[in-house]
Amino acid sequence: MRILLLSAYDADSHIYWREGLVRNLPEHEWTVLSLPGRYFSWRMRGNSLSWAFGEAETLSKPYDLVIATSMTDLSSLRGFVPSLANTPTLVYFHENQFAYPSSGKEFKSVGPCILNLYTALSADYCLFNSEYNRRTLLEGAEALLAKLPDHVPAGIVERIEERSCVLPVPLNEDSFLDHKGRRGEFHITWNHRWEFDKNPQLLLDSMIKLDQAGVDFTLHVVGQQFRKIPKQFEQLKTQLGSKIGHWGYMESRSAYQALLQQSDVVLSTALHDYQGIAVLEGAAAGAYPVVPDRLAYTELFPIECRYESFDKNVNQVENEAVSLAATLQTLIKNKQAGVNLEKVDVSNLEWSELAESYRQIITQIAAEK
Repeated sequence: MRILLLSAYDADSHIYWREGLVRNLPEHEWTVLSLPGRYFSWRMRGNSLSWAFGEAETLSKPYDLVIATSMTDLSSLRGFVPSLANTPTLVYFHENQFAYPSSGKEFKSVGPCILNLYTALSADYCLFNSEYNRRTLLEGAEALLAKLPDHVPAGIVERIEERSCVLPVPLNEDSFLDHKGRRGEFHITWNHRWEFDKNPQLLLDSMIKLDQAGVDFTLHVVGQQFRKIPKQFEQLKTQLGSKIGHWGYMESRSAYQALLQQSDVVLSTALHDYQGIAVLEGAAAGAYPVVPDRLAYTELFPIECRYESFDKNVNQVENEAVSLAATLQTLIKNKQAGVNLEKVDVSNLEWSELAESYRQIITQIAAEK
């Protein structure tokens, strides 16, 4: 089968997914087009223009199936390239703009949400990496459509719901490693993008409380950084001092995996995570996931791994910081008492477990036209 794979905003998690897709379904003939994961507003609105007139020859070739990420302006692209209008299309939602948190600094526009909606409607079928992702898109679309003044057709949300399902991003085989925790030391790894949506304020507040509790720990803060780094990271580094271990992005995957193997805990403080590959990779390497009791994490990890969450109207960050610090303090004391943290099994998300599901849906959608 000849498949055109489009990654319109090729962030790290999107690269991880598309490379795994091509590698684990080698029976297909893949053509991959991607655009860098930067200049978000332009990339969201401009990817169809960039591709239709910059990659016209590639796009005009005959394909049996198009697989596009949800950032793709699919309705415009299929209009610009008529041959794509008749090609079966599968859209993969790594995230949706309806559930993306606001920093309070950006220009508020419904444009990204509308693009998600049009792309979902332009596809023959939609895949979501979690039920949380799927549900928040459907609920967000319903709320948006209810606000529009007139001529809103009935059944829009139902159409997407009926033509969609959940199929997670699988974990690479090399993610599953033996844990190599160190005796006596308690190591916490926070391994996310250094941006506001990963909630650095909660990380800062909870680590200060944990430090003030007088327990011994080392915090590793790794992950992708950008030109503008939230001020909380420098404050955290200054506040914790000698309790900071690795600091900054780790170029070597083997060194990064070794850190996960030696970590007692892999931590999320996110305001949004639609699946949480970083935490899942940590769990696959034997680190114990400590995550908020919200987002996609309620589907992935048992309640024991989830610290209490609070409504935004009751000082969410402050209360979650107390809850998170208390959870970590208990885990540290348990280790000191000789109680080992149990490894959380995420083997159901390995490519060997999910490849056949991808294979079946690809075959099904390609055969429908």
